[in-house]
Amino acid sequence: MGKQYSIQFTNNSTNEWNACVFQQDQQINNPGIMSLAWFAELCNPNTKCTFTWTLDYSFVWSETGMLVPGVTFGASEVLPVSSLASGNQVTLDNNGAFLFSNQATCTPGGSLYISQTNNIPLNMGSVGIGMSGAGTFVVQAQPNIDLTFTPHPEYWMAFGQYTTGQVLNTQEMTNTVQVTFPPNIYTMYVTLDAGNNWTVSQFPG
Repeated sequence: MGKQYSIQFTNNSTNEWNACVFQQDQQINNPGIMSLAWFAELCNPNTKCTFTWTLDYSFVWSETGMLVPGVTFGASEVLPVSSLASGNQVTLDNNGAFLFSNQATCTPGGSLYISQTNNIPLNMGSVGIGMSGAGTFVVQAQPNIDLTFTPHPEYWMAFGQYTTGQVLNTQEMTNTVQVTFPPNIYTMYVTLDAGNNWTVSQFPG
């Protein structure tokens, strides 16, 4: 298990909404890949909530139907990956239901590889990768397409009407904030004030 990271969020706004943590990756240039609401938790005014994770990757799939913003991706299978250099390749098949098979090691390391068989039906499911047991990036599943994910995750937060696993349109999201972890720092503190302004610090507010 990798090092544990955490974000402690303080809601000093007047809104009773959900704090949402999601990932973006500027180096993923496939326009079909979508970010998910990785974590989402109700956080009332003048309260705190904490999100924790480790850098442990996985393969995920779900029968979402068409993958569009607002759809909820509830992973039906979460297949752990030993590391980005071991057990980093898998096949997505369908024998009447989706399933992962043939997990193996693929070189070069540093990436996660998904091969989709000829049995994959169109517009029925989605497949992608997760971290710390929950989906982060997914794409519409389709037959005979090989996928490569080379993760360089950026952590972001939003505050609003979000649910865990929700497919996000990050291009249209407003009032978000990036949370960057300096070297050897594993806890960051994020505050939303009464004017809905963000503060990110490595020190408690």
